[in-house]
Amino acid sequence: MLNVLVRYFALVRYLATCNQVCGFFPLSGRIMTKKHLVPRRQFLKTSVATGAAAAIAPTIIPSSAIGRDGATPPSERIVVGGIGIGNRGLYDLGCFLEQKDVQFAAVCDVKETRRVLVKKRVDELYGNQNCDMFRDYRELLDKSYIDAVLIATGPNWHCTMSMYAAKAGKDIYCEKPCTKNIEQSLILADTIRRTARVFQVGTQRRNLPHFAFACYLARTGKLGKLKRVYAHPAGMRAFSSGWLPGEPEPAVDVVDWDTYLGPAAWRPYHPTWMNGFEFEKGGGLVGGGVLEWGSHCVDLCQWAVDDCAPPIEYNPPVDGEIVAKYESGVELVFREKNWIPLGSCPVRFEGETGWVEAGDSGKMVLSSPALLAGRKVEEIGDYPATFHVRDFLDCVKTRGKPKGNAQAACNAHIACHAANIALFLNRKVNFDNTTHSFIDDAEANRLRSEALREPWRL
Repeated sequence: MLNVLVRYFALVRYLATCNQVCGFFPLSGRIMTKKHLVPRRQFLKTSVATGAAAAIAPTIIPSSAIGRDGATPPSERIVVGGIGIGNRGLYDLGCFLEQKDVQFAAVCDVKETRRVLVKKRVDELYGNQNCDMFRDYRELLDKSYIDAVLIATGPNWHCTMSMYAAKAGKDIYCEKPCTKNIEQSLILADTIRRTARVFQVGTQRRNLPHFAFACYLARTGKLGKLKRVYAHPAGMRAFSSGWLPGEPEPAVDVVDWDTYLGPAAWRPYHPTWMNGFEFEKGGGLVGGGVLEWGSHCVDLCQWAVDDCAPPIEYNPPVDGEIVAKYESGVELVFREKNWIPLGSCPVRFEGETGWVEAGDSGKMVLSSPALLAGRKVEEIGDYPATFHVRDFLDCVKTRGKPKGNAQAACNAHIACHAANIALFLNRKVNFDNTTHSFIDDAEANRLRSEALREPWRL
């Protein structure tokens, strides 16, 4: 291999010398004048010296460039850029940086302090100063060296930014909730399908073993005919986000307030909004726990019913429960209380012959030990996103469909949005999965979408 490289670089230098003698530089297209021409005898001496130098001191290629010493060769690396890297985004960033086949190359954020923080972390990891910084996410999306993006902005940006990224040819890992309403859910799923991009919403519990096994039991009939699936909404509230008294805006390079607002309704700057979870849901109807935490749990329930279309009937809350019904007759129950203490984000699946309940502790409780059928389910505490990120990256390479794909996210989010509308109106609503609208209900249909602030478009 070394001899081949020596000969290759000797040939390159020889050809470069020939080009100089002939009076033409191919890379620059510049014609040499007569005074630049090298005499034949000097040319021969130069050629011999160049060849000898190459044989004695060949160019050194780092082993990492060809994949030795456990390094991933450049041809197999996925170049990632991050947009909106705040609290949750920093956690996601860590999951990406753990992967040996990821090259994190650029960060975009409306806050200067976050841009600098992420660049420092990335550059220290790689031992260089190569991480690019951007304030405008469109500049990052314009970079041809970016293969995929991590979007961890506030939810007011998730759908719009994901669609811009897809149209720019980037694969997308987007935090949840990824849409603000039913219409956005449908448009986003369609955009991902038409652009053939890989999309993974950050519902990382789909890639945790105990949750996956619980869904498997429900999906495959191990619990008998499925009757009910339960999701924990972490609060039942639906309202419109408000305003706070305006304060002087920082310089745009410090905090780009207008870009932070993005497609959401305008309001005066206030630092509270920069971390205001309610406002981040957008300028219209706010999802509260039904959409934020519920999108995790409902997503698992959707998986348990084999990712079928969303429920068609949604009832207002009674005794802390919102009951929705699928076309099959299976009930989706949003329930706040009476859970087995198995950690946050619990789900429960009940069939005619058995049931299973699981939560973020990594543990499950089953109606019968026989349901395990000799299996040992690995208990992973908390709810790490590393497996979910790995699933996304593998699909970027294979062009496969990740577990939290756009259509699965669309169905789960529609279920949350429709339940939220029933909660907000405090009455029953019926949803048609063919027209994607509420049946004979103009008031509910007005809540299917909301206007975006100029100049943003879906």
